[in-house]
Amino acid sequence: MAVAAETRRIRTRRFQTTGSAKLREALVGYSFVSLPLLFFFLFFLFPIGYAFYISFYDWGIIGKLGYVGTANYRELWHDKLFWTWPPARGSAMWNTLYYTVIVVPAQMALGLSLALAVNARIRGKTFFRAAYYFPSLTSSAAITAIAIYILNADGLLNAGLSAVQGHPVHTAWFGQSNTALESIMGLNVWTTSGTIMLFYLATLQSIPTDVYEAAAIDGTSRWRIFWKITFPLLKPGHFFVAVLSIIGCLKLFDQAYIVSSGKGGPAYSTETAVLYLYQTAIGDYRWGYAATIGIVLFAIIFAITLIQRLIFGKAEIGY
Repeated sequence: MAVAAETRRIRTRRFQTTGSAKLREALVGYSFVSLPLLFFFLFFLFPIGYAFYISFYDWGIIGKLGYVGTANYRELWHDKLFWTWPPARGSAMWNTLYYTVIVVPAQMALGLSLALAVNARIRGKTFFRAAYYFPSLTSSAAITAIAIYILNADGLLNAGLSAVQGHPVHTAWFGQSNTALESIMGLNVWTTSGTIMLFYLATLQSIPTDVYEAAAIDGTSRWRIFWKITFPLLKPGHFFVAVLSIIGCLKLFDQAYIVSSGKGGPAYSTETAVLYLYQTAIGDYRWGYAATIGIVLFAIIFAITLIQRLIFGKAEIGY
């Protein structure tokens, strides 16, 4: 009996010691994540909730002017500057979607091509990786300012085109409604391709080498290896890159603001959803209506992300 009682006491002490150690470990872990969670709540979750709250009010520069219910959402539904039906260039949402549809596939294709190039066994690939990524490190405002100089009517691009074509070219690429948004597209495809390259490069290096060795033994061509092995195994990278690219494109603001001096011109060709939100909040002081625009844009981004998740498949993307 005494031996059994002593054994129980020892087990109880061990259990208490183990339990207190696990509790201390848990408290240490929670203390490490508490500060980031606090920042996430204060600067992400709370602003979204507060924006949703003020979207039901006529909220101006002096504060809450009155409860309007869903009037802001109904006004936004009929706001032709935000969107029109049938789709037409010049409305903020359709400009943004048109920009997204063109830029996302282009920057993904260019980023993947660069990743394949720098992942190959070539000399100086470390230099090329740094060189391709360098534009992504530069300030977008600085790049846009340089692009305005290059693409103006008397800029370097027109000088080169004049030399090639044999006659003067004076196209103001950012000053015409049919070329302004497309010029921003080309600019952003170039500047973001380095970041896309890094994401694809990381995914490429996680692919097992034995599948390529088996394909080489079978005498499979490089083109077939890419389409049958590399491209399907890059599906996690496709999902991650597509989500980031689409979110970034839907949030286009700085280049459109700089090029148009904040007006979305010429002829509203560079008017984007976020730029329209900025104009409504800062220019018109209609913060309740601007919050409505932000909530609708958030819902669109969230819905597109869910659709992408369903397309790529939960099991296949590794989550």
